[in-house]
Amino acid sequence: MDSLNINTGLARKILTGFISTEITRAGFTRGVIALSGGIDSAVGCYLAAEALGPQNVLAIRMPYKTSARDSLEHAQLVIDDLGIQSLTLPISEIVEPLFDLFPDADQVRRGNAMARARMLVLYDQSAAFNGLVIGTGNKTEILLGYTTIYGDSACALNPIGDLYKTQVRQLASALGVPQAIVDKPPSADLWPGQTDEGELGFTYEEVDRLLYLLVDERYRPEECLQSGFKPEFVERVIERIQRSHFKRIVPPIAKLSNRTVGYDFLYLRDWGT
Repeated sequence: MDSLNINTGLARKILTGFISTEITRAGFTRGVIALSGGIDSAVGCYLAAEALGPQNVLAIRMPYKTSARDSLEHAQLVIDDLGIQSLTLPISEIVEPLFDLFPDADQVRRGNAMARARMLVLYDQSAAFNGLVIGTGNKTEILLGYTTIYGDSACALNPIGDLYKTQVRQLASALGVPQAIVDKPPSADLWPGQTDEGELGFTYEEVDRLLYLLVDERYRPEECLQSGFKPEFVERVIERIQRSHFKRIVPPIAKLSNRTVGYDFLYLRDWGT
């Protein structure tokens, strides 16, 4: 779909400016990123290095004992190409005591625990490095709720959260992300053989076309059917969007006063900036 094509040069300028502005506005000069070896975190690193300077970016690899070897290798390609700072901090010894307590926990529970353990490490190192955590979740994942709340969705700012997965791929190519990363099947690497599209049950290319119509063009479901999408697919995607809404908002606060955080008190300008 042509509507999903982006001006990569303009996007690059806007997103690097966003990173620089938001980090300096908060009184920082550095950023910390969880670098998985996948395309989203790689794009985040390239944008951050350009915005802040390689010396001000810390990429953290956090493998579990079953993590794919190429995840570490692909992450190293990014580190070497950009000259950013890096740490490798395995999470196996963090999560294994929890898994020992609940040996019957399914893959979803274990995957969530791993995502939250990585968040713990990431924020600890953000304090040590004195930098803000830069998120790497794309628009497709956010809309579908394909994230772990207080896990991989946790960040101080997210430069690629308004880019669909197919648009992230376009930007990755323009930024010079290694082709091996661009071409490999997307995976959270939470268990052996796991892939995003295998778990979701559809491809990013297919769902991005539908999400663009539903969200950006505000199509009604029946209009999506007229565009050629199958009813069960449209219903499934809409249900995912609706059921994951709680992941996309600040936890609701019961309103008692005239100005409530999250309702009437929303922006920096509300506090004089």
